[in-house]
Amino acid sequence: MSIIINLYYTGTGGNARKFAEEMEHSGTAALIRREAGNERYSYFFPMDDPETVLLIDIWKDQQSLDLHHASPMMEKIARLRKKYDLHMRAERYRTDESGFPASDAEFIKQ
Repeated sequence: MSIIINLYYTGTGGNARKFAEEMEHSGTAALIRREAGNERYSYFFPMDDPETVLLIDIWKDQQSLDLHHASPMMEKIARLRKKYDLHMRAERYRTDESGFPASDAEFIKQ
């Protein structure tokens, strides 16, 4: 059962997007994607809020997430969040291993 964390980074003056761009261009995001247990690390931009960036961060299990949190990568992320004066909101979920019920599947075009 994977752990899904939605992190909403919010700033002013386009700083949340600048943060995401620096994470990508510096190679930091790529390094996180290569960490053991990371299943997804992707940034998205809400159409109705130009000052927020959504990070979908998925980990195989709590142990993988704990190792990530203890890694030197977190120090770099914290510095960048401070540089861009970002505030955060987080949501945490677990995957539903039973999958989509038939009543939902009919609405999903594959």
